[in-house]
Amino acid sequence: MASYDLVVIGSGPGGYVAAIRAAQLGLSVACVEKRATLGGTCLNIGCIPSKALLQSSERYEAAKHHLADHGVQVGSVKLDLAQMMARKDKVVEANTKGVEFLFKKNKVRAVAGTGRITGPNSVTVALTAGGEEVLETKAILIATGSDSVSLPGVEIDEERVVSSTGGLTLKAVPKHLVVIGAGYIGLEMGSVWGRLGAEVTVVEYLDRITPTMDGETAKTLQRILEKQGMKFRLGTKVTKVDTSSKKGVTLTVEPAAGGAAETIACDVVLVAVGRRPYVDGLGLAEVGVTVDERGRVPVDHHFRTNVPSIFAIGDVIPGAMLAHKAEDEGVAVAELLAGHAGHVNYDVIPAVIYTAPEVGSVGKTEEELKAAGIAYKVGKFPFTANGRARANGATDGFAKILADKTTDRVLGAHIIGPEAGTLIAEIAVAMEFGASAEDVARTCHAHPTLNEAVKEAALAVDGRALHM
Repeated sequence: MASYDLVVIGSGPGGYVAAIRAAQLGLSVACVEKRATLGGTCLNIGCIPSKALLQSSERYEAAKHHLADHGVQVGSVKLDLAQMMARKDKVVEANTKGVEFLFKKNKVRAVAGTGRITGPNSVTVALTAGGEEVLETKAILIATGSDSVSLPGVEIDEERVVSSTGGLTLKAVPKHLVVIGAGYIGLEMGSVWGRLGAEVTVVEYLDRITPTMDGETAKTLQRILEKQGMKFRLGTKVTKVDTSSKKGVTLTVEPAAGGAAETIACDVVLVAVGRRPYVDGLGLAEVGVTVDERGRVPVDHHFRTNVPSIFAIGDVIPGAMLAHKAEDEGVAVAELLAGHAGHVNYDVIPAVIYTAPEVGSVGKTEEELKAAGIAYKVGKFPFTANGRARANGATDGFAKILADKTTDRVLGAHIIGPEAGTLIAEIAVAMEFGASAEDVARTCHAHPTLNEAVKEAALAVDGRALHM
């Protein structure tokens, strides 16, 4: 029977980062993973493979429609979907092997099998190779992530009715793809297949896309995606998905507010209506760990469950389901266990939608500030007025900064445009240090760069943008 300071269940971004950080701090650590490879959903069937396909599809579209503008003549452009998928798989393999290397480097033991908590200080693993092993430990960290949610009565077969997992492995480009859900995953995957030639229709129950996003930014994203060919059916609910015909799939939809039903025919349906905490088979009830009505594990400000030796992070606890949030939480738990002052600032967690253009957000939206009665100022700058964006031929979108009307402290930022996911990091750092919009505006930015749009938005907070 092996004994450890910490046993982590799950090797996704939160779990493997927690394990590595704990080992760096001198703790003995084991990480249990039931997949054949480390990295969890993110590295295997989520963030990493989807971004590989997003880039590949953008390259394909550029070669087909935009390189000629640069004087690059490529002749007939053909899609080799099998090669695109093979490249995606190689990217995934490189990343998962990278986690293996980091575990070995930091002396984290990877245990292949399915873990179950069998006591406050023990995890029993049904080993992939056969048999069982009991791991005794001072602390247990639940980092098992989340799983795709389906709709009642809709069976996902990962061929014609797919989750995000099946959406990454389609063997052919569908003629018509219907995406149920206008959140981050649905829009990203719809973008991939739309660029590769599919007609894409997005069906959303709410009357807007990306409901947690800043409203103005969401409307702008929808307009841009519509210009790219994506169709939206908002305020619409799916009541039936019929796969009985070999010719395709038929959806029955009707207005969310009530009204006449109609049908939509397509080849493939992608169900992207959200994710649920994955705590199946962990034995939480038996060991006394509390779970809320949504299947989440409540924790205190030190990520401790109601059982003092058991901790939880990432998608299994309340809050945004984001890999980088889970990573920060994993680091915090490791540092707290080692006697340090780990913490996570939930007011400065960036979120990114990897469409083209990207959307990056951090902090409060205008809607949240209005609801809280906080007086604020807005500074906005369009990428059409940014020299580098013009040179790159990527001028859709804007950078927007929200600052406290009295103190000028940055309260939030929302960027839709080229490399927004990278640009938003500047504002995240500024907010972490309590910067004002003027602080950002007075910081020298290199020219010509896309970051200058952020500086100009900060200047615009005070009504003094220079290039608009």
